[in-house]
Amino acid sequence: MSVSVAAEWSVLHNRFYRKQEIYTMCWQRVDLSRHKVACAYFGGPIAIIRDDSKIVQLRAESARPKLLIFSSSGVLLSSIVWDRPGGRLIALGWTSKEILLCVMQDGNIFQYNTQGKLLEQQISLGKECWEQGVVDCVIWGTGLVCLTEANQLFCVPDLTSPQPLKLADPNLEEPPHCFAVIEPQFTLSGHLEVLLAVGDSVLMVDADSVQDQAVSIGPVQKMAVSPNGNFLACFTHDGRLLVVSTDFSKNLSEFNTESALPPDQLLWCGLDSVLLYWEETLLMVGPYGDFVKYPYEEPIVLIPECDGVRILSNSYMEFLQRVPDSTVSIFSIGSTSPAAMLYDALDHFDKRSAKADENIRLMSTSLPEAVESCIDAAGHEFDLSLQCTLLRAAAYGRAFCSHFPRDCFREMCKALRVLNEVRKSDIGIPLSIQQYKVLTVEELIARIMKAFRHLLALQISGYLGLSKEPVLIHWACSKITAASAVPDEILLDMLIEKLKLCPGISYAAVAAHAYQDGRGKLAALLLDFEPRSAEQVPLLTSMGEDERALVKAIESGDTDLVYFTIFHIWHQKSALEFFQMMQAKPLARDLFTAYARQNEPELLKSFYLSVGQPQGAAEIFLKESWEQAQNAGARQGSPLQGPRLKLIDQAQELYAQTKDHNFEAKSAEEHAKLLRAQQELEASTGQPIFIDSSVSDTIRTCIVLGNSRAAQKIRTDFKVPDKRFYWLKVFALANAKNWDALEKFSKERKSPIGYKPFVEACIDEGENQEALKYIVKLSDPHDRAELLLFLILYETAYHYREVHSEYPHMLRSSGVF
Repeated sequence: MSVSVAAEWSVLHNRFYRKQEIYTMCWQRVDLSRHKVACAYFGGPIAIIRDDSKIVQLRAESARPKLLIFSSSGVLLSSIVWDRPGGRLIALGWTSKEILLCVMQDGNIFQYNTQGKLLEQQISLGKECWEQGVVDCVIWGTGLVCLTEANQLFCVPDLTSPQPLKLADPNLEEPPHCFAVIEPQFTLSGHLEVLLAVGDSVLMVDADSVQDQAVSIGPVQKMAVSPNGNFLACFTHDGRLLVVSTDFSKNLSEFNTESALPPDQLLWCGLDSVLLYWEETLLMVGPYGDFVKYPYEEPIVLIPECDGVRILSNSYMEFLQRVPDSTVSIFSIGSTSPAAMLYDALDHFDKRSAKADENIRLMSTSLPEAVESCIDAAGHEFDLSLQCTLLRAAAYGRAFCSHFPRDCFREMCKALRVLNEVRKSDIGIPLSIQQYKVLTVEELIARIMKAFRHLLALQISGYLGLSKEPVLIHWACSKITAASAVPDEILLDMLIEKLKLCPGISYAAVAAHAYQDGRGKLAALLLDFEPRSAEQVPLLTSMGEDERALVKAIESGDTDLVYFTIFHIWHQKSALEFFQMMQAKPLARDLFTAYARQNEPELLKSFYLSVGQPQGAAEIFLKESWEQAQNAGARQGSPLQGPRLKLIDQAQELYAQTKDHNFEAKSAEEHAKLLRAQQELEASTGQPIFIDSSVSDTIRTCIVLGNSRAAQKIRTDFKVPDKRFYWLKVFALANAKNWDALEKFSKERKSPIGYKPFVEACIDEGENQEALKYIVKLSDPHDRAELLLFLILYETAYHYREVHSEYPHMLRSSGVF
């Protein structure tokens, strides 16, 4: 077995390469030499279209060109009659997301998916590019660069957000011999760089500058940048293949191909060798001048991969790669490595030979290394029987390794089962183990879904323990699009039967697709199964189901979600419809009024008036009036009081509209009346101290200022009771220390509040001698004695004991002494 495996290898210096047939192509009568061909990376689909620059004999049925998309095994995925405007088709190429780009002569770029559906988003390189016309284009996984007839360069560095960019003008009179692209992730600046072969030298062009590399290696007729962006392979006019660093500081190797014609294709095979293809000959050149020739009777297309090159011909798909080190250690002729010995031990074990045990004993210390090599080598094989044999060898050796990690073996078995399934499927994705790791299993499943092989994607997800939700959602969306003639109720049953297999799946995502597909009723039915209100409500609002969205938001108890719905309805509905919906839902109404009270008072007024709650609007008017009162300028005179009075009058009118708010209406009326009176007082006195004080404070202030007439008017207008007025006036006169006026006031008529307040007012102001004048008028002996005793406690009272003889008599009669 080892000899037969290694016999198919080719050697370049000390490295081995092998070319394996992966598929016999399923297509019929396809001649690659007559077509433009674009192959996606990672074993992706193949797009071909007739090359209109070549003269071919046409059959009647094929007069109109067709864009054909095949799987890697040649299974037809889609066929599109090519009738796109924009002149000639300049280039085809696939992005890393398996989107086919068709670059037209006028600078327009059409995009297709793997099923041949034209995507809505199209790209234009701009008016200048349209005027000049595109003559050549380079497409890579995430961007493209176009060369125009005027020798200008236009690019789209990032196809996920396509923004056309014109690079610096290289000022060329003649077209470059060729050009190559150094992708942004490989440059020091992080920006795209383009290498132009001009004359004997090479120009480096980016968005801002043009640099002549000042090298005399040309004219260069073909260039290819290595996969890591560090090296450049150049084919010169005299047949030499040069490998230099991309900054041209190092010349790494030179090989004379002895060919006067440039190769049709030039690219790298990994990082160790360069492939050159001429008609019927494929030449692989190694780093030390070694080479291997592969003859081909059919035209071929070379497809670079991260670990080798796929070779597409009319009949076969092959994979050329450097033989992995683990495989070399096992199968190279005469190998005595631990892995080779373990593989040999398995062969002896199958033959029931004691030599198996001898081999195991000889490599006991190296056994873990041998097991690991066998596992790794199995991963790199496409042949199922060889995979099984290598894994059996690993399992056999692992039985003697007590500490070998079992996860390594299990994960490789899982990976190989997945790879074998996708390789033999009708969509034929010939991934190697290295490509599988770089691509990631999630992206592989996404590609299988895009090919509408949902059962395979579901089986892989289940086998690897991944979520089935993305697969089922994609299947459901595809089913909705394809089943346009199926009634909503029947289609709903079909969808639910499958979707319920994944608890917690997002029905909202499927409903969103149904709505976008014009099936609103189906979308509404699907949303009934969505348990998450946060996903349900936004979709309902986008569908115009505003009332239902509001109900669901309220039921969720999530105030943020309710507010989201309220704001949406606010901007979508008329004011009347919006108010009616808010009034019908108490929780929504309360949240809306709480927000509007702080941020949208005018809207809240309209709401209250619309729903027949004028008292609510009146409260807002009063609040606005109070807020104006807080303004520092509101006390600088009457100009600012006009708007306040108007607001209060409006509040009064609104309160008066309902019998249940007569008290509030009367209060607002009196408030306005008081504010006007205070405004007049401030104007007449020149004292800005009346506004926003109470009736009592206003009366007190008038008395303090000596304006008894104004105080009396306020008393009359606001029907202040006598007792209250007396209290106010007594303490106001005492506060103003107008003792004569206070005494005069006490003698006007019998005080309705008695004379005790007179005494207390005088004591509060520290005028005990004045207090004594009114103590004698007290009718209650106990009060007189109590107050006099209080005065005695202060030394001031003793100055009056001998002057007024009635004090001892009053004390005796009160029973204090």
